[in-house]
Amino acid sequence: MTERLYYENAYLQEFSAVVVSCEPDKSGYAVVLDRTAFYPEGGGQPGDRGTLGGVNVTDTRERSGEVVHLCDGPLEPGTTVEGKLDWLRRHDHMQQHSGEHLVSGLICYVYHCDNVGFHMGAETVTIDFNHPIPSDALPLLEEAANMKLWQGLPIVVSHPTPEELETLDYRSKKELSGDVRIVTIPGADCCACCGTHVSQTGEVGLVKLLSLKPFREGVRIEMVAGDRAYRYFRAVCEQNHAISVALSAKERETAAAVERLKGELADVRYRLVGVENRLFDTLAASHAKEPFAPVFEDGLSPDALRRLCERLAAVCPDGAAVFTGDDANGWRYAVKLPPERVKAMNAALKGRGGGRDGFAQGSVGAGRGEIEAFFQ
Repeated sequence: MTERLYYENAYLQEFSAVVVSCEPDKSGYAVVLDRTAFYPEGGGQPGDRGTLGGVNVTDTRERSGEVVHLCDGPLEPGTTVEGKLDWLRRHDHMQQHSGEHLVSGLICYVYHCDNVGFHMGAETVTIDFNHPIPSDALPLLEEAANMKLWQGLPIVVSHPTPEELETLDYRSKKELSGDVRIVTIPGADCCACCGTHVSQTGEVGLVKLLSLKPFREGVRIEMVAGDRAYRYFRAVCEQNHAISVALSAKERETAAAVERLKGELADVRYRLVGVENRLFDTLAASHAKEPFAPVFEDGLSPDALRRLCERLAAVCPDGAAVFTGDDANGWRYAVKLPPERVKAMNAALKGRGGGRDGFAQGSVGAGRGEIEAFFQ
């Protein structure tokens, strides 16, 4: 069985080991060592990456009790190789996992619920709970979790005896027996866990709860911790600064500035619709006595396209067809025609779209000349 160095020292970044076996695998080569600091995927935490003897370790898995390193090149069995972790990635996982324990311990204590799911993605962490949690509680939970973090509490790993385990109040997603690894944050959490963790909560630095959504019988919370939380805040601050500059607003007043802008935009849109409607009435009147022909107008929104078509159809007994766009980017249409005529138009002009009661909207892949030829 592989000696698991990451349990002896989660901060070990480089080590030497003997290659026990190397077999071809669908993703390259599956390498087993006599000892390893690479953590295999498990308990919601991804497997480690790095290098072994100069070849890349693209993932680490556990198979039949052995730690298997998936490599992009072969290694000779019996040789001693040097291993090196992708430490930034591993340390990020340790920050996320320790942060998740503290958040889950807090929520399970407050709401008397269970953590029934945990997934550490490349960008965020998701935690599933089997109990409803009000969304307005998220800021309070986040503040409480960070207050615990900043106390610099030790994160302790232990292996209680079966007798000690019976009296221990710990979290677990399933019934456990044998050697059980317990991760404890004094006064905050006690949980069975096989993952790697930082040595004290201050090293997590910060947790940010991003969202809370209903999930099955409970909720799913999305969060980030440590460096991910720092990068999240940095990106948000950069975005907010850009908005404040664009709107000439103070950085803590951008939301109010955006609301004012939305009001101004709604007023402009209302005025624009009025101007367009007067223009469309004039256009409809000018076409009322002409033989049926498609009308081409530049820069119409889908709503404006519809409104112009409706006005034309009201004064043109043979129906109406309005197009906006150009040959380079395609044409969008609104038509008031018999359904069979719309179907024939889509077939002839490589069109897509439809509607009901003789009114249809869509687009065509033909040029203006083909459109005009079809209606002639």
